[in-house]
Amino acid sequence: MVGKEKKLAYFKQLKELMLAHSKVLVCGADNVASKQFQDIRLNLRGKAIVLMGKNTLMRKALREMVDEVPGILSLVEVLVGNIGLVFTNDDPVYLRDEIKKHSKPAVAKAGSIAQVNVVIPAGPTGLEPTQIAFLQALNIATKIVKGQIEIMNPVNLLTAGEKVNQSQAALLLKLGLKPFLYGLELRHIFEEGSVVTPDILDIRPEDIIKKFGDGLSNIAAVSLATGYPTLAAVPHAFRNGLRDVMAVSLGTNYTYKQIESLKKLLDDPEALAAAARAAAASAPAAAAAAPAAAAAAEPEPEKEESDEDMGFGLFD
Repeated sequence: MVGKEKKLAYFKQLKELMLAHSKVLVCGADNVASKQFQDIRLNLRGKAIVLMGKNTLMRKALREMVDEVPGILSLVEVLVGNIGLVFTNDDPVYLRDEIKKHSKPAVAKAGSIAQVNVVIPAGPTGLEPTQIAFLQALNIATKIVKGQIEIMNPVNLLTAGEKVNQSQAALLLKLGLKPFLYGLELRHIFEEGSVVTPDILDIRPEDIIKKFGDGLSNIAAVSLATGYPTLAAVPHAFRNGLRDVMAVSLGTNYTYKQIESLKKLLDDPEALAAAARAAAASAPAAAAAAPAAAAAAEPEPEKEESDEDMGFGLFD
């Protein structure tokens, strides 16, 4: 009877938390010590609530909320392994960073999965010569220098994703190395009926703007190449049309207001020569200023067609 009451109380707590918070962080809890849980709960007090429990109980309670929380079944599907739930209305980026602060270095235990590649560098180990047989059994080339064992070549001891065996764990323990970092690991985020991976937290607004700009450029390029009109290509189509009109005007007697000043300059040899002399006079000053400008900022990528090249300023 007591067990049933505990289950009902847990169901009630989980449902209340689910309805009171807009975001749920699903975190892996492998190899996390009770002291770490306590520190995380204290640090997140007032910002988030950490709830642990059996996956079967969590799934059952969440399935009963299908009508109350849209998309909740997508959350149920990711409740796999040793996990805990963090309920919050705050920024997930902030919470992720706060949770990471409580990750602790740990020794490699036999049977655990290596988080990272571990390479033992060549050099002194601090081990006494009596330990040399153990290292030789692992096919590690060693020598004794100044009363301690020295490894002759770097040793690729662990590969990320593979299991740690007893000998590897013992060697790391003897060397005093703690290659792993254990703590709550953010795996999924549930918000507004959707489950996403934590990678999305690293996307910045400028990244989205750049991707959007690249997409528009590609659409405009395809549109111009195929002749299929799109909104993205409209500015380029207008510019190309104005360029063609200007070229026709310069090659014929046809003129219009925006091209008159340029045509008059081309028809007046003296004015054209004066303009050429002015341009030549300003060239040395521009050349002298070029190195300083180049040092101050990197040159912009060369464009195939620029407004200046096409005389677009004439139509302002």
